[in-house]
Amino acid sequence: MTDAAQLRSGKGHKDENFPVASHLIAKRHRPLILAFYEFVRTADDVADNAKLNERQKIDLLDGLEADLVGTGGGNPQAVTLREAFAERDMSPQHAQDLLKAFRLDATKGRYKDWDDLISYCAYSAMPVGRFVLDVHGESRATWPASDAICAALQINNHLQDCANDFRDLNRVYVPVEELAKYGLTVEALGAPKASPELRRCFADLARRTKALLQEGEALPGMVKDFRLSLELQVIYDLAIRIADLLTQRDPLSEDVKLGKRTMAGISLIAVISGMGKRLTGNGSRNIPAIGA
Repeated sequence: MTDAAQLRSGKGHKDENFPVASHLIAKRHRPLILAFYEFVRTADDVADNAKLNERQKIDLLDGLEADLVGTGGGNPQAVTLREAFAERDMSPQHAQDLLKAFRLDATKGRYKDWDDLISYCAYSAMPVGRFVLDVHGESRATWPASDAICAALQINNHLQDCANDFRDLNRVYVPVEELAKYGLTVEALGAPKASPELRRCFADLARRTKALLQEGEALPGMVKDFRLSLELQVIYDLAIRIADLLTQRDPLSEDVKLGKRTMAGISLIAVISGMGKRLTGNGSRNIPAIGA
């Protein structure tokens, strides 16, 4: 059996639509967050590997979980994360929840409706935000807002990648019932260019995603950690911009992504905005120095 680490796609944390453990995050937290990302990226690349069959993917994901919880030791990303959790006396549960999503990716190719998709996001996305909040010692009262943002980030990504997912993996996250509202089937995703009906479907889903983001808009002001609040503001603002693009562009024929300069500009404005909100009392109580 091929080792999971040998199946890495080459994608790293700097290739994501949102910052992962950027320098806004306190230095003491970044190694653990990056170890978590590397483990998750390894598992994701297993689930997305077009050359593996369902059984091979499940076996590799099971092996990653065994290494994570200490009953195995073959995968370096899993071992590194296990040791990092042990240093913090943290449970591996959030990482295990993500593995449930990757097992779904290996076995499930269609989603019935919006609720079915959100149920998937409860394993594929929400544990990431909860993990980061736990790393910072934040209250679980922040979880619902975080869940909304994380689910929206996931759906943005699903819409951006819908053509490749269908073509390469025969996997469709655009809910079947949403396509049916416009007289479409999943085969519409195989066209070189979206039809007017499919464009309207994409735009409708993007608007619902933006509404989901807005459910979590208060999150940056809810967290106690100043630096984390700025990171969350950046993530939120980038996600809103991508959702807006998805109401206007065709992910089948266009690259619906933000360029590095655009991301940098949005991020800078978000940081300034986030700092302003905290200073004027719209954020948390104590504001430590940015270099802390």
